[in-house]
Amino acid sequence: MENSEEDTVQLHGDEEIIEVIDLNDTEQTTTDDLAEELEDVDFAEAEGTADDDEGWETEDEMEADQDDSELTFIKHTGSVFCVSLDPVTNNLAITGGEDDKAYVWNVIDGEVVFECTAKEEIWSFEVGDLEWLQWHPCAPVLLAGTADGNMWMWKIPSGECKTFQGPNCQATSGKILPDGKRAMVGYEDGTLRLWDLKQGNTIHVIKGYDGHQGPLTSMECNKDGTLVLTGSTDGQAKLINTSTGKVLGSFSIENSEEKNTMEEQDSISVESVGFCNVLPLIAVAYLDGTLAIYDLTTQSLRHRCKHDVGIVHLQWEQTSAVVATCNLGGVVTLWDARSGNMVAEYRGHTAEILDFTLNRDASMAVTAGGDHKAKVFCLQRPDR
Repeated sequence: MENSEEDTVQLHGDEEIIEVIDLNDTEQTTTDDLAEELEDVDFAEAEGTADDDEGWETEDEMEADQDDSELTFIKHTGSVFCVSLDPVTNNLAITGGEDDKAYVWNVIDGEVVFECTAKEEIWSFEVGDLEWLQWHPCAPVLLAGTADGNMWMWKIPSGECKTFQGPNCQATSGKILPDGKRAMVGYEDGTLRLWDLKQGNTIHVIKGYDGHQGPLTSMECNKDGTLVLTGSTDGQAKLINTSTGKVLGSFSIENSEEKNTMEEQDSISVESVGFCNVLPLIAVAYLDGTLAIYDLTTQSLRHRCKHDVGIVHLQWEQTSAVVATCNLGGVVTLWDARSGNMVAEYRGHTAEILDFTLNRDASMAVTAGGDHKAKVFCLQRPDR
């Protein structure tokens, strides 16, 4: 493939759980059934409307002292805020940035498949500032939370929509549960609401003493959706039973010194949470650089993995007890949750990493950075 002079390829070589949950006693629903059920949702009609340059960089242009990445994507002209991989092949990445541009590109060779512009648009809709966005797992349905507190659900590409009205504050975090019928949404005032997507009503509302005392920052659910783990700026992570709406436990790191200043208090903010698929473990990442591994059965702290700077995001590998993090120092780190030991770290960004994602077999990480770059890292481990 021919490239212009400026587009050259870079290939760098202590409480008990108060309720026991039967994880097998869950309703099994097929993908086709879920898609058919969503056809029955009462949507309202909403108005809507339905360049191939490669962004690569050579090694000589890099500013980092160490670059472990296999490929660097440099088409963005501002900070890259988010990244996602296509769920079918994991070979296509989409990145969105401060430059108000989104690119779909190939993680193997960096070739731009297309830039998301009005020319490529099949549907659009105007809402308030978006806080989060997620595709439904079984149907062409898109959910989003906005700064006015609403959650929106659209059928794509028809544009039919349904609105779920929350409290008069930002809907800061949201997660569609694996059954495809419910979604948990967290808000700026610390409340949580579990929504029935078909009926449009709230199933549970968690607030007050049981709820968070600060804005929600993150949430994840376990494989069957019986449990949701939430994180907040209040320094707490909460474990919630989605069937009953009860809070089963709260997790926070103990600080040896009292946090007196606002900056010190902000440092305990929970930035990311996650469930391990293969062991009864959860991970909680804090802005002060602590990655805490808790035993889900005993709710006790197993390991405290310390970073030099704040953690932005974590993700468990799907088939192992290894958890990956990205941080404000521009580093991706792999940790073995069984021992609490660091497995490997990968450098190359010259600013903070704002988001990252692992591919299905955890052999690759794609990162989004404040240095206007997205990078592809090959994650080599002796056991692979």
